Amino acid sequence: MTRLVKRLFDIAAAAVCLTVLSPLIAIIAAAIKLEDGGTIFFVQDRVGLGGRVFRCPKFRTMTDGAPAIGRGGVVSTDDERLTRVGRVLRNWTLDEIPQLWSIVRGDMSVVGPRPWVPAQVDGLPAWARRRFDVRPGLAGWAWIHGRNLVPWTERIRLDVWYVDRWSLALDARILAKAFVLLARRDGVYGRDGVARDPDWSELI
Repeated sequence: MTRLVKRLFDIAAAAVCLTVLSPLIAIIAAAIKLEDGGTIFFVQDRVGLGGRVFRCPKFRTMTDGAPAIGRGGVVSTDDERLTRVGRVLRNWTLDEIPQLWSIVRGDMSVVGPRPWVPAQVDGLPAWARRRFDVRPGLAGWAWIHGRNLVPWTERIRLDVWYVDRWSLALDARILAKAFVLLARRDGVYGRDGVARDPDWSELI
């Protein structure tokens, strides 16, 4: 029953947010298009519930083809691939808004471990894969503890802690803290201004 309540909340919350934010979504889409004429969305494979891969959309914040050049998936505060609009979107986490569609589709939840790309899952030990026993979310237990400021190994432990102790009350607590973090904009990048790829050697 609690899982049903969580799913119904996800659908209702995502639908309301998409409706309320529709003017902002239109403005962001126009700004991205006007800046360089490129695609509005960046769609990437992410690993979801049970290890299933799904297509996850975001507003494009970097130049077209950015993952194939420079630092690849590693992004820094001074990254030249970031567009002017994209830098603002990242700083305020507005690039994540299209993931509300993923929530409606059932690929994601409002609250849950952040969805990772398949390459980040490679080498992950079996016990740590329990983070995929729930739908990934816009904000999770590890996310509210510092986002990219938290080392990857600690994120895993926090995600598994959440899976083992999940409740509706815990989700409410995470949501409340998430709004505070969004306002403060902490942890968008790592401690040295770089969001790094994971190294699971310490977990094995």
